[in-house]
Amino acid sequence: MNTSARAVEGPDGDRPGLDARKVLITGGTSGLGLAMASALAHAGATVALTGRSGDRAREVAATLPGAIGIELDVLDEVSVSRAVEQAWGALDGVDMVVNNAGIGMRTVNPRFLSEPQGFWKVRADGFRAVIDTNLTGYFLVAREITPRMLAAGRGRIVNISMNHTTMNRAGFVPYGPSRAGAEALSRIMAADLAGTGVTVNLLLPGGATVTGMLPDEEIPENHSFIDPGVMGPPIVWLASAAADAVHDERIVAIEFDDWLRGRDAVTA
Repeated sequence: MNTSARAVEGPDGDRPGLDARKVLITGGTSGLGLAMASALAHAGATVALTGRSGDRAREVAATLPGAIGIELDVLDEVSVSRAVEQAWGALDGVDMVVNNAGIGMRTVNPRFLSEPQGFWKVRADGFRAVIDTNLTGYFLVAREITPRMLAAGRGRIVNISMNHTTMNRAGFVPYGPSRAGAEALSRIMAADLAGTGVTVNLLLPGGATVTGMLPDEEIPENHSFIDPGVMGPPIVWLASAAADAVHDERIVAIEFDDWLRGRDAVTA
């Protein structure tokens, strides 16, 4: 069954009960973030979604059951601190944070598919902007919320990533390095938090998705794209009781069914 078209089911065919789950998602106003926020909200979780524009975040949140919108600029430490405090207070705690806010190659090369450029042609300010958003932003959000989760004795951090092939693809500086760094950060976070009750996992679509990161050009016919909805089932599962002991995993959304079956077979 296609994971983008179904809800995750438990062993008795029931959807995970997320009524008590409270989730903070960065970059939740469009693309993967909105797809995950929608899936979680419709599964019963209370969702705080963020965006650089508070008005836009609140507008999008109003379309989802029980969701709230919060302004958060991952480039700004003060904004991160304020948003985490606001979400924690409004939701009476946060069970899971999803680090998703990011920018792509189009910010440094609008025609990156048809006209890839060498790393030596990338402007330094463009390089810094992508690294600061996609890597430092993950660090700042996780650094801000982790002490609160440790004090609560539990919590979940999910960092959104991408395929390893894209990290090493010609013409993909600085996007590739930013995501490779985020993966290394996640693995170290997982090691640092082992045994604390706070878990860290990676989640990625498994290919290019239909989001605002697509280039400003006509897409070649040989390129196919994944619907962002593919992120719904794994993120709902990661928020559920079934994932209580899941730590330091790298989950590919398009392979989620097979991954889950394999895990169930091992733990049975």
